[in-house]
Parts: sequence; C-alpha cells; structure tokens
Amino acid sequence: MENNKRILLTRRQVIQNGVLLSTVGFALPALAQDAPGANRRWTIGNDRVNRTMVSKPGVGFYTESFTDLATGAHLISPATLRMNLAGEFSFDCNGRSYSGTKSPFEVVSIHPAKTDNGDSLIIRLVLREIGLEVAVNYRCYDGHPAIRKHLILRNTGSGPLKFTHLRIEALGLSLGPENETILNAQYGAIPREIFYTGRSEDAGLLVSNSRTGVGVAIITEVPGYMKRTEIGGWSDAEHVGLGVLYDTDLMPFERGLAPGEEFSTAAVSLITYRNGDGFHDPRWVLPSYTAKAVVRRVNQHGPPWIYNTWEPFERGINHDVALHLIEAAAAMGMDVFTIDDGWQQEYGDNRVNLTSFPGGLQPIQDAVKAKGMRLGLWIPMAAIGMTTDEYRNHPQWATRDMEGNTKTTGTKAGAKAVMCLASPFRDLAADRINDAIERFNLAYVKLDLTTIFNAYGEAPGCWAQGHFHHNWAQSLNAIYEGIAYVTAKVYEKHPDVLLDLTFELWGQKHIIDAGLLAAGDLDWMSNVDDRKPGSAGPIQARQLLYQRAPTMPVETMLIGNIHADLPTIQETFATAIGSAPLLLGDLRKLSAGDRQWFHEKISWFKKLRMHTPISESFFPLGSWRQTAADKWDGFARLARSGNGIIVLFRNQAETDSAVVHIEVMAPGRFALRSEISDKQMGVFTSDDFIRGIAIPLAAPVEVLEVSATG
Repeated sequence: MENNKRILLTRRQVIQNGVLLSTVGFALPALAQDAPGANRRWTIGNDRVNRTMVSKPGVGFYTESFTDLATGAHLISPATLRMNLAGEFSFDCNGRSYSGTKSPFEVVSIHPAKTDNGDSLIIRLVLREIGLEVAVNYRCYDGHPAIRKHLILRNTGSGPLKFTHLRIEALGLSLGPENETILNAQYGAIPREIFYTGRSEDAGLLVSNSRTGVGVAIITEVPGYMKRTEIGGWSDAEHVGLGVLYDTDLMPFERGLAPGEEFSTAAVSLITYRNGDGFHDPRWVLPSYTAKAVVRRVNQHGPPWIYNTWEPFERGINHDVALHLIEAAAAMGMDVFTIDDGWQQEYGDNRVNLTSFPGGLQPIQDAVKAKGMRLGLWIPMAAIGMTTDEYRNHPQWATRDMEGNTKTTGTKAGAKAVMCLASPFRDLAADRINDAIERFNLAYVKLDLTTIFNAYGEAPGCWAQGHFHHNWAQSLNAIYEGIAYVTAKVYEKHPDVLLDLTFELWGQKHIIDAGLLAAGDLDWMSNVDDRKPGSAGPIQARQLLYQRAPTMPVETMLIGNIHADLPTIQETFATAIGSAPLLLGDLRKLSAGDRQWFHEKISWFKKLRMHTPISESFFPLGSWRQTAADKWDGFARLARSGNGIIVLFRNQAETDSAVVHIEVMAPGRFALRSEISDKQMGVFTSDDFIRGIAIPLAAPVEVLEVSATG
C-alpha cells in the first residue's frame, strides 16, 4: 500500500508544473572542474530526439543542437546557430535583464537520472552577483520525440528578488527559408502568419516547413491568461525565433522571492514531427505524447461515462427526481452520477439542502452504489456565500477590487464573494473538498465558478493587502498556483478522485490547456446549448473538439451540455465518444428501448476502449475546421495497430456517402464494421485509406469499428 502511494505521488509530481520528484530533497553532485576555457556539454534524448546544451566561456549557457533523429532534421546545429536567438531562458530581476547567454551564469552541478519512462537532466546554474540559483530541468520520454523543460529559481542571497518578463524557452529554430515556414496557432488548428504572439488560447502551436513537412510543436503549461508565446518567423531569413514566456502586458507576470524561497516555472514541451510521414505525423505524435506527459492520470480503460444533472434541472434537482434519474442512468450504462448545483445549502458549505434532499445524500449514495455507479458532486472552489463560516470567520481573505471592496461574482444563486486562492483561504477550500469526498464517497468532483477571472467579464486578480502576493500583478499567477495547491492537497488524501476544473474556474470560455491539466484530470470545457432540436447541440460540441484536438488530449475534455433525451440519440452517443463522455438531459424521458440502445453502445465502446489505445491518435475528417449543417464531418481515433473507430456525421448535407482519407494510416489490412447497423463494410488496405474510401451515409450517423486483419 505504501509503495502504491509512492508511485501515485511520483506520477503526479512528474506532471504538476513539470517538477520531478527526484529534484526535491537532496543535494546535487558537484561538477568536476574542467580545464580553464573548456566548453562543457550535456545531452538529453532518446532514439527519437536529442538536445545538447553547452556552457562556453565568454558566451554563456545555451542549446547547441536540437535534432529530430527520426527524420534527421537538425532544428538547431552548431553550423547554423544564431546566438542572438539562443538565450535559452531570460528574465528581468530587480529591474535588470538576464539570460543564459548574456549573463555570467556558472554551472555548479548536474544531475542526470533515469525515470520509469525516460530520462531527466538537471543543470544547476548560479548568478552570484544577485544571489540566484537557476536549476534548468529537462525531461524526455521513451518512444516520444519530445523534450520537456522547466526552471526552478531560488533566492540564495540576503535580499528580496522580483522577477518579471520570465521566458522559459528562448531558441532559434532552423526550419528553412521564411517563405516556406507556416504556423498553426490556437491549439494548432488555425493557420496564422509566422510573426505571431500566442495568448491564452495558444496552448499548442505548430510551426513547420510547408515543403519538407518538418516541424516543431510547442506545448506550454503556463496557465490560462498568463501564457504568451512569441513566434519570430520574420526575424531571420533562415530561422524562427521562439520564446515561451509568462505574459508581460495584458495579464502581467510578477513574482517575488524572499531569501531562501524558490519558484518552479511551468513546463514547456518541444515535440518534433514531419507532416505526412507515417507515425511521425503530428496526428499520431501529439495525441500519443499528451496522453503520456500532459494527462495527470492515464487510465488504460479511458475516462468514465459521466451523467450530470445541471440541465435541465439546474438548482431544482431533488431527491425524487434524482432517484428516477439514477435508475435511467444505470440502465444506460453510465459510470458516475453527478448532482450539480443545488445539492448544498450554500456555496462554500457542505451541509446538504434538506428542502430538496430531506434525508440528506445518503439515500442517493445508496441508490447510486446499488446500481454499480459512483457519485459525483458539483463544488465551487472560491465563490462562496457571505453567510458561510468560511467567509464570516475570514472576510480578509476575499479578493478585493481597486477600491478595496470585496469582489463578487454573479451566479444562479445570486452574487457570491470570490475568495483569494493566493491567501490562506486555499487551505480551507482544500479541506472542504476533502470533507465532501470523504463524507459522500465521491469518485468525481466538478470544481467550478470564478477564481482568477470571470469568464463573462468581471475583472481579474486581487488588490488586497496581506495575502500571498505583494500587489495585483503578483496575484494573477499566484491564484493559478493556488488552484494547483488546492488540488495537490486533495490528491494527497484522495489520489484516485477525478477532479474537473471547469472553464469558468480557469477564467475563459471554452479554454483548455496543459497548465489546467497539470492541476486536474478533466476540464468541463463548455456549456453548449442543447435543450431542443435546432439548438447548437452536438455539431457545435464537435467544433470545440476538432479545434482543440490537434494539441490537447481529447479524453480530458468534458463538453457540456449534450442532452441524451433528445431524438438524435445516435448523434449524441457518436459525439460523446470523441472526447471524455458526458451526458445531461432528463433521462426519465428516454424510452426503455432508448435506454437499452445506449446500454448496448456504451458497453461496446467500453470494451473496445479497454483493449484499444485509441488515445494514440486523432484525425478530424470532413468539414472539421468549420462544422456546418450542409457538410459532413467526423473523426477517427486509432491505435498504432490500426484498430479503433471512425465516426461520421451526415448533418444536412445532400450526400449519400463520405469519402474518408487517412493519409498516414497504419500499414496493413483493416475490416470495417458498422456499429449502427451491425453490417460488415468490407476490408481495406492502408493504400485504400490514402486514396480515400467512400463510406455510405444511409443514416445521419455512422460509427465504424476498425479491426486489423493482418
């Protein structure tokens, strides 16, 4: 048991902010003294990629080479290196600028280490003139062409240090001439100009050579509005300047360190690929990597099927309705039954609303358990009622606006105080969540509502005095850190619970990023309107999915609010299996036949997902860049064996077939079977997929199981 706990902790610490467990709690070995004037080099990598750093007297510390071994592409090499782009990292400290190549950093120790799935390398630098240590942490993963990096800044001096303009990665990549360079921004799906500033929605960027296909994906774990990525495609005729940093203007980053204090930055991953080159194509490379390195806990069986009561019941959910819904959800094959807002007396209080649930939640727990499901609950992390003990005992921990007034946020239950997660309140929040998990035996918690920035326009940050931030600018990232602090305390006590950090909690409509996933398991990414036929519905849910799937792991995306009780149950099911399955709606309206249909299809998908790692790829199909009523769309999720699913939606297109192209299909022969009609559709080769296979669309939806036949 103790060993299992240690393994879980190690896995989580590998993910949170990129900090390895092995970097904490021991002294790094001293580096042997080299001859005066000698260069020192260190390489980290595997059979897919390697990166070599050098410390050169009179020049500094920088990356000398970065090579994609799978394609032989030299993205950085000594012969083509541009020192003006090779800062490695940079920051302003107490008003002065420093970088790896323009400051007198000394390498004092190194620590290479083996991990359970790759290698790590820590290079510790000191800047004696200001009393600062910078530990540069690199990590690679077996079987993945990626190097992940973060910094740990430690104040070793006697006075305070203040950091701004913090750049985690600063490189110049050699991809070819400017006029051959292309960029896909906003989760890697939207073509943009190559002189570009990435913001909150640019959690993943893909920059490549349009002729050779060689490229690099940038996955930044800087959270939410704090992220900023600079692509300098016009700064050099043969190089792309790359800077991955915390924001400096819209949501400015500032961090103070007292003597002895340290700060771990977010991590940045650089992943090499080549378009159209088999398994080195980004549609294979990125899903496989993010499922390994970005997802907090990878379940080989996939995420559970979750039902949530929010729509249509909202805060009106009650005991009697819940029992009927539990009966229906179990008949459908759902795994987690979640009661959203309305179960509690007040936001920020775990006492049950006895008007709606006269017997408390125990009868609900018993009914859920009897049906073989687990219970989930909605809990606000920082937006709480001003009549709660948490607020009345500690009103000083509320966020404040510029005038010093308590900041509030509008909710379905009226205005609530927003507490500052960069204050001691974060311990109360963690204790409250842990209490709910223990009291109600929860498998899943939906953590919701405003923390740093209201998604609907209320101002960000905290102007209060006496919190864990010296000013408003420092509060911004400190609140994101507070979210991770809360979830870490919850995972410490309940490592198996699934924590869902909603888009409202992260502060922007439809946002998902690797920073959120370093702190939690899932992201309730949106509230799509799906209350009646003709609503935005599944087609807009798929728009959200397709635009984010190129760089974000789809099995972390909970896309609400798709209703299971609408007549289009085939489209509902087929949309749900593209991401983390989530269904809402009044399940009491489903006929016995519809419940049985869901049960059969969900059981089929669970069985397939159990033995087929479909998270190894994601292929948007048809009109995926802009889902539209008059065009078909779809997706494929395939394992490297070629086994998996192809899902097609006819919508209102005037067509009786869809031509499916998968240019980088696994080699071999594959049988297609319709899960909708249970008919065999034929056997096809990988060459057939390259040319295009015409799939009949007799029904509005087609779900195909793909099976390798040798």
